Amino acid sequence: MVRRGSGILLHITSLPSPYGIGDLGPDAYRFADFLSETCQSYWQILPLTLTCPAYGNSPYSSFSALAGNILLISPERLVKDEFLSESDVRDVPDFPEDRVNYDSVIKYKEKLFNRVFAINKEKLSGHQDFQKFCSENSSWLDEYALFISIKTDQNGIEWGKWPAELRDRKKGAMKEMANRLSGNILKEKFLQYIFFKQWAGLKNYCDSKNILIIGDIPIYVNYDSSDVWANPEIFSLSDDKEPLYVAGVPPDYFSSTGQLWGHPVYNWNVLKKSRYAWWTRRIEHALRIFDMFRFDHFRGFVGYWQVHSSEKTAINGKWVEAPAEDFFNTVLKQFPGMSIIAEDLGIITADVKEVMNKFGFPGMKVLLFAFGADLPTNPYAPHNHIKNCIIYTGTHDNNTIAGWYRNELGPEDRNRVCEYIGRDITDRTIHWELIRLAMMSVADMVIVPMQDLLGLGEKARMNLPASPEGNWEWRIKREQLSQALMKKLTDITKIYGRGEQV
Repeated sequence: MVRRGSGILLHITSLPSPYGIGDLGPDAYRFADFLSETCQSYWQILPLTLTCPAYGNSPYSSFSALAGNILLISPERLVKDEFLSESDVRDVPDFPEDRVNYDSVIKYKEKLFNRVFAINKEKLSGHQDFQKFCSENSSWLDEYALFISIKTDQNGIEWGKWPAELRDRKKGAMKEMANRLSGNILKEKFLQYIFFKQWAGLKNYCDSKNILIIGDIPIYVNYDSSDVWANPEIFSLSDDKEPLYVAGVPPDYFSSTGQLWGHPVYNWNVLKKSRYAWWTRRIEHALRIFDMFRFDHFRGFVGYWQVHSSEKTAINGKWVEAPAEDFFNTVLKQFPGMSIIAEDLGIITADVKEVMNKFGFPGMKVLLFAFGADLPTNPYAPHNHIKNCIIYTGTHDNNTIAGWYRNELGPEDRNRVCEYIGRDITDRTIHWELIRLAMMSVADMVIVPMQDLLGLGEKARMNLPASPEGNWEWRIKREQLSQALMKKLTDITKIYGRGEQV
């Protein structure tokens, strides 16, 4: 870890904005100010990749591992950067303040993006900054822009069901589509340029405030993505390019049938022969836009649960070993200063712990998991914390602290929490009690979801796993970032030695 400190987990979509969804505009800069003024060191976000209603608007399911989520483009920044005039962004629908209505936002922003492209497209051939962006990112941008343009042309169907010459990327068919769809391809590249230009502006501002941004990298990518279409050899696919084996986790305490995610697993033998070129490009991209990042489902780099694609559940899978040590030795040789967080939640075996210890990767300790009957020996309990780890009160997949205390704990559990803290607690005070426990921990880093800082209930949770609707919608209101909250957060940060800025 870079320094003893604390920070907040708040995804960009959850920021205030008049345009229906949090974006990279003025409120993102205000939130960076909030972090700085309360002596925070870290801002953790969820993946910045493109989202889609077909996949529940999840940032963990994307058409590209690298393309940015254009819904996060700020209309106000478009005006400031002179891509649009103020009159272009004046007519705004009456969006809800506290939730994202993705269908309405997509409809509004698509209209806005058509406008910004129409105004600027004739200038792009001579736009040096845009041309430089296209050149520097061509290794993924060309394939992504072509993929998404063909997908639109094919009425949104999965690439595996495209005509064979497009599915198999025959040279003549690729050239024909690139010519026929050149306008849309240019538009997609332009929108990616705008996204990363706006992101760079926010990232530079955070740098100036000594706020480090923690990104999030899902281990797997969607089958229906430019990554799998353009690099079929590094995934487990059949001869007709359909997934042969898919990822998931086996049955456990939480699910009798396990979880079947459906993402194609990697062909690690092919990746190894290329010295993990696809992964190193992905990591290089992440290190350009974040200060550090979390590897989601870290254990999959050591051993992964592989299920035949014909299966309906994850029961009949098997563990397959991955070349973890060779992979991380290769990656760290190329990126010696790389800081990552290993998402090591769930049942973690000795071989995974061995890899984490060998490379010094810090894991996650979630306080919501600490107060079971095994409390004295529970690794998530504060008295068992180690220095090289990250304490979370909860994650984007958990209930809020208040929701957990009200709805998920029985009388014995609540009594155990009160005994551990040493006084009676209510559902109105529990969030600050757990935040205090996290802050006083020996652990180098503490991350608190914004909902927990505000003491919000279950309706404010970000995601309910296995629930197809209503996720990724929560948003904070401007007035919730109050002076009283700032003072309380600043005081608790300083008293436990987490307030020193470098």
